[in-house]
Order: sequence, then C-alpha cells, then structure tokens
Amino acid sequence: MNPEMLLELVSMKMPFGKYKGYLICNLPETYLLWFKDQGFPKGKLGDLLATMFEIKVNGLEYLLTPLRNKV
Repeated sequence: MNPEMLLELVSMKMPFGKYKGYLICNLPETYLLWFKDQGFPKGKLGDLLATMFEIKVNGLEYLLTPLRNKV
C-alpha cells in the first residue's frame, strides 16, 4: 500500500454527495458499501474509497490513527 495514499485518506475530503466535506477516513462503512455495490468512481477518488472500504471491513482503521495526528 502506498504511504501517500494513507495520508490522503486522512486529509482529503469527499467532493460530492451526501457526505460532501467529510474526510474520506470518516465516511461511514454503509456509504462505502453503497459505492462498492454501485461501482466506485474512476480515478484517484475511487481508489481512495475502495481502499477505505477495505480498511474498514478488515478492522484496520487503527492504522490511520497515527496519521491523523500528522495532518
């Protein structure tokens, strides 16, 4: 996993939709699941959302805690 991507998860905000303005790392798992079912957007945002989904469903959110303090 790209370390820069992990930093983006804790610093990039959702650009549209119901959770516009929320940090990607703070999006609810149900919202990420909806994207998984509908299809993640193309490009960088889709990659970030898919990565965040995998982190959440595998219980790995604790890995982002130290990064949150750096941003």
